[in-house]
Order: sequence, then structure tokens, then C-alpha cells
Amino acid sequence: MAAKTSRWRYATNAVVRAVLPVVLALVVAGLIIAAMGKNPFDFFWGVWKYGVTGTNWQDSLVLMAPLLIIAVGLIFAFRGQLWNLGYAGQYLLGSVVAAGFAPILTPVLPGWAVMVIVLIGSVLVGAAWSLLPAILKARFGTNEIITSLVMSFIAEGVVNLLIKGPFRDPKVPAPQTAVIDGNALLPFLGDTRVHIGVIIAIVLAIAAQFLFSRTAFGVRLDVFGFSPKAAQHVGISSTGMVVLLFSVSGALIALAGSVDVLGHYTYQRANWNPAYGDAVMPFVFLARLSPLASIPLVAFYAVFATGGILAAQHTGLNSDFLLVVVGLILVFMTITEYVGEKRRLGQSYLPTGLRVTLFEPFRRLGLVKGGNR
Repeated sequence: MAAKTSRWRYATNAVVRAVLPVVLALVVAGLIIAAMGKNPFDFFWGVWKYGVTGTNWQDSLVLMAPLLIIAVGLIFAFRGQLWNLGYAGQYLLGSVVAAGFAPILTPVLPGWAVMVIVLIGSVLVGAAWSLLPAILKARFGTNEIITSLVMSFIAEGVVNLLIKGPFRDPKVPAPQTAVIDGNALLPFLGDTRVHIGVIIAIVLAIAAQFLFSRTAFGVRLDVFGFSPKAAQHVGISSTGMVVLLFSVSGALIALAGSVDVLGHYTYQRANWNPAYGDAVMPFVFLARLSPLASIPLVAFYAVFATGGILAAQHTGLNSDFLLVVVGLILVFMTITEYVGEKRRLGQSYLPTGLRVTLFEPFRRLGLVKGGNR
């Protein structure tokens, strides 16, 4: 009975710690809106109105598809204490594979074949682009934060060169790819604007959750994520695990870009970057690197982002205010993490490596002892 009560209390604390930073961020955002002379209730009602009511929920689900796939991709890397911060470049590479090759292949292949080829191609490109940071990390211990960011910067340049060069549509003055034929796009669900990419994203999240919690690979990953040195002692290849996790992470994030183009945008412009990875990262940590728990959190952000842009415009705010809210969530997540660490409430948001870095200033001040669990 005592063990059951302890588990219930632990689960309750975990849920509270996941929801509390979001609630506090929304409250502070409302105070900021009021301080700017606007009505915060008008803004939040607008988020609901333009993100959920009528047919607007369809736009939220369309946005949710790439966000959730990116979240699952990040979780694969983060669970192994690998910081794949090259998600922007990987996403853009996946999207340009779809936007560039689909119009070329459509005249010679059936639409379904074009769709399959570009989806597989984006996965392979994303995985291949992740190999260099993975190999440098596994063989030489190079900081993957730096290498993945550099590779992302290079990827953005390569994508722009492709769009302004071989993939450019000569019929359009601004540099962009040709619009993809409707036969090669992802099919819609019924009579809605929601494409099948939403189903793909949810299936990937469920499959990843099963892989992490119900398979031998999940056990090996947990051991590796807790301590790579301990993993080597029990026969888990550190090099193989780093390369595998980085490749899967990059492949999924590139897939998100391809799904977004084939299901929503239908073409790609130069210098375009929706920065989905930056927005979704806080919710990945709030979900405690659980693919299943990330589904409702990503869905919340999809509604907030979809409705928030129009709500901000109608309230007289800049659409960049949404980034302020995301920043506030990160701030309150850090504060909640600190309080939870002091009081040992629930599971940490962060893997051991990042948690040690986060609490180093607090330990030097004598406010926190240790920092590892």
C-alpha cells in the first residue's frame, strides 16, 4: 500500500512539474500583455478561437505533424545524452529533397511512387548528414553541440544554393522550387485539410515509446544514457550507439521537413526556416523525453502557435510574442527543475549530463549539493 501511494505521489508530482511551467508562463504572458495596454483575455480567447473552433483545429493538426516528428527525433538523441542541435539544417534538407525532387520525378513516375521516393530520400539524407558529428563524437570525443550546429549552418547554405540553382522554378521571380503536383502530395483525411502526416507522426511517437519501454534496445539505451562508461562494461558499443542515435534523430527530423512540404507547403523558398526545433524543445523536456507524453504537449503548442499568430494580430501584438511565451516556459522549467532538485519531487526534466551543467552555478554557491540522480 505504501509503495502504491509513493508511486501515485511521484506520478502526481511529475504531472504537476510538466504543467506548472506552462501555466506560469501563460500567467506572466498575460501580465505582460496587460502592461502593454492590451487585454490578455482577448489574446487567450483568440488563441482558442483561431486554433480550435470551427475548422481551425485542422490547421493546428497540420502544424502538429512536423512538430511531433521533430520531437521524437530529438528524444532519440537526448535519451542518449547526445545534443543534436543541428535540427534546423536537417529539417531543411528533408524539405528540399521533397520540394526539389518531387517536381522532377512527377512527369515520369506515378504520384505514390514519387511520394515514397522523396520520403525515403529525406530520411537517408538526414541520417547521412548526422554521421559526421556522430563519428567525431564517438571516435574523438568532439563536442557534438558545436559540430551539429556547424553542420546545420552548412546545410542551410546548401539548401539555399539548391533552391537558387538546380531546383529553382524559372517561372517565379523570387527564388523558390516548383509547386509539387497534387498527385504526389500526402493524401488528406476525409474532407479535411489534415493530411496523413499527422497519423505518421502519432504512429512514430507510439512506436518510439514501445521501443524505449518494452524492448531490449530500450534497456540498452537507458544504460547508455545513464553512463556510457557503464554501458561499455556490459558490452554496449559506445561508438555504435552514438552513430545509431544521431542517425535516427537526423533521419526523423529530415522526415518532418519532407512531410511538411508534401502535406502542407507544396514548395520551398530560399532563406525559409520555420525554426520548429527551437519551439518544440521545451516541450520535449517537459515530457521528460517520453514520446507518448510529448503528444499532448506538442498538440498544445500547435494550437497555441496556430491561434496565437492571428490572436496577436487582432490584439495589436507582434507575432514574435509567441517566442516570448516559449522563452518564459524555459525560464519556469528551469526554476521548477531547481525547486524539484531541492525537494526531490518527481523525475527530472533533463538527462544527467545537461542537469550537471545546469546546476553547476548553484553548486558553486552552495545552494545545491550534488546534482546527479
